[in-house]
Order: sequence, then structure tokens, then C-alpha cells
Amino acid sequence: MNSKITSAFKTIDDLDVAGKRVLVRVDFNVPMKDGNVTDSTRIERTVPTLQELSAKGARVIVISHFGRPKGQIVPEMSLRPIAEALSEALGGQPVQFANDCIGESAETVVAALSDGEFAMLENLRFHSGEEKNDAAFAGQLAALGDCYVSDAFSTSHRAHASTEGIAKLMPSAAGRLMQTEVEALAGALEAPEHPVAAVVGGAKVSTKLDVLGNLSAKVDVLIIGGAMANTFLHAQGINVGKSLCEADMAESAQSILAQAKTQGCEIVIPSDVVVAAEFKEGVATQTVDVHAVPSDMMVLDVGPQSIAVVISHLEKCKTLVWNGPLGAFETSPFDVGTNAAAQAAARLTMEGALTSVAGGGDTVAALAHAGVLNDFSYVSTAGGAFLEWLEGKELPGVAVLRK
Repeated sequence: MNSKITSAFKTIDDLDVAGKRVLVRVDFNVPMKDGNVTDSTRIERTVPTLQELSAKGARVIVISHFGRPKGQIVPEMSLRPIAEALSEALGGQPVQFANDCIGESAETVVAALSDGEFAMLENLRFHSGEEKNDAAFAGQLAALGDCYVSDAFSTSHRAHASTEGIAKLMPSAAGRLMQTEVEALAGALEAPEHPVAAVVGGAKVSTKLDVLGNLSAKVDVLIIGGAMANTFLHAQGINVGKSLCEADMAESAQSILAQAKTQGCEIVIPSDVVVAAEFKEGVATQTVDVHAVPSDMMVLDVGPQSIAVVISHLEKCKTLVWNGPLGAFETSPFDVGTNAAAQAAARLTMEGALTSVAGGGDTVAALAHAGVLNDFSYVSTAGGAFLEWLEGKELPGVAVLRK
């Protein structure tokens, strides 16, 4: 990836970790059911960093938040079951667990570690100082280690004690996951190979106004799908029937269209759509021109003509940024458009013709549904941090790692 980007950040290569206590901030806010982890993707993605530190002789101390306990001790939000899942992901290596992330319990567990061993501390958010970025709390965390590694891009849009405060108090660097994420994202928007396409879908224009504004200044083609596209159609005087549509955002949609025109960015919105009288599985559907949406129907997917246009744009591009589905993909048959476009992007990526970077909650689910989650160049599991990056914002947890 782009060496200019990597060289701006401190990585594990810049730290001497042998015999040192290394605090590693991860994001283990993973889905749980009945006390068991149901999706360990986020845990598995940190394993290369943790194993490399261990192999270099570090005493590895893993810290994370889980849920929103709001500064209270909530037993159901303990990280203890996650420590067991981490031990499994590390091939059965023991992970010692401390019942608190600061104070005597944490100090005792950390002091007992030998070089190459692992410990995990209890939920950071059991203390209100974490989300307040309290200097005293950051200091108590820092006292447990000799250096700090951040492997939690997905929490880097928050200036919390464990993501930003602590990094100012001790030698700090990006872990391999953070490094990969920053390189992939920066490579896609800061130093991409043109032409660049962006697919932005989802329900609301209002939540992605800043994303659309920033992208229209950086990409060559902006493909808008999902219910957001209905708002753009409405803004152009097209009747979208009973479809989900933010009528009050028409002016904003018009200004994005105008801004894109001045920036030389082509905006692609559907020309044909799949409609139905109600949103449920197996319902009768029709494919119609966007100018012929029946007033008692709702738009739930893009039509075949629109899919062909999207794919033809992807075939001309070198870089793709993807956030959000093109239709109501969770319910068949309204997954056709998203599946077709995602599979085309995956094919082009596998052929070496396209660098594809995707992220955001719905996006990960949509790509998994299309069967192509592992075929994009990079898929970010970050939600809010990925969106803020698309908006062009500086993320405090990333900025603090700059050299």
C-alpha cells in the first residue's frame, strides 16, 4: 500500500517491546448470546498484532470496552467470556483476566505476567472516566504499561481515555489491524488510482449529507442507492409513490447534485426500480421506469437497467469505496440489485482490475449476504468511524498516532 501514508504513523516497528508491558486497545464490542460470542471476527482480526507482540517478548495487556454500562459495573457487560474467546483465537494460549481495568486487581494480574504472556482487563466503560477522556483515569491506565498500541480503528472517532488520552502519556503506535485499516482507507480516498467510484446507499440522506458532500469532491462517479435515491428522485420532481423518502431533504439533495456538477463528479441514480404494494418476503413485484412509479406502491430495489449502468461504471473504475446497500437487501427479492453490484465489484477485485474498500454495519451484512465479504480488497468492521472518515473528518484516535 502507499508507503507515504504508512510513514506518517508510528507502527509496532517503531517500538522496542521486548520485556515491556504493552497496553493494546482493541474493540471487542462483539455480539453475544447467552454469555457466548456469536461472531468473533473482531477478535480474530487483532490476533496478528497480539501474536507479534508476544513473539517479540512483550507482556501483552488487552483493553476494550463492551456495551454501554455508562460508568457503572454491569455484570452482563463483563469482558470475562470474551477473554475465553480470545484464548481460543490465540490457539489456546492462556489469557489472564483482571476484575478491573485499574487499581489493585489490574496491577496484580499485570505484575504476574512473564514475557510473551497475555492478560485482559475488565470493561473500560465500567469507569465514567473512560468516555469523559478523564486525564486521571488515562494516567491510571498508562501506569499499568510501558507503551501503548492501538488496534481499534472502529473506536478512533471517539476521543476517550483509552483511545486518545493514554496515547499522549506514553510511547504509542498503531497495531497491524489499525495500520491495515488506515492504509486501505487512505489509499482509497487520499491517494487513490482514478477513476474512483463511490456507492452510497441506505435509508436516509440526512445521516449521510456530509459523506455525500465530501465524496462528491473526491470521486469521479457517485452511485446513490437505497431509499436515499428516492429523495434524490423526489428532488427532481419525480413521484416515488409510498416509498420511504425524506421530502424535507429535497433542497439538500439539489445542492449535492449542483455541487457534484461543479466538481466534475457524475451522480448516478436509478432509472428503473422494483416496486411492491408492501414490504414483505414473496410479495408481488413490478419493474417500472422511475417516471412510472404507481402512487400506491413503494420502491424497494433498483431495476435491471440501473444495475447494468452501475456495473458498467465499476468496470471503468480503478478504485471503489462502498457504504450502504442499493435496495432492501434483507428481504428477498429486494436483494437482487445489491447482490449483482457487489458480485461485480468482487469479480473485478479478484481480477486485479479494482481496489475495493467497503465499510459500515449494513454494508458488511450486505456483502456477506451477497457471498463476497472476503473478495473485496478491504472490508472495515467500523461503523461510526468509517462514516466519519468518509465525511473527511480527522479521527482523534488516529491523529494521536501521527509521527
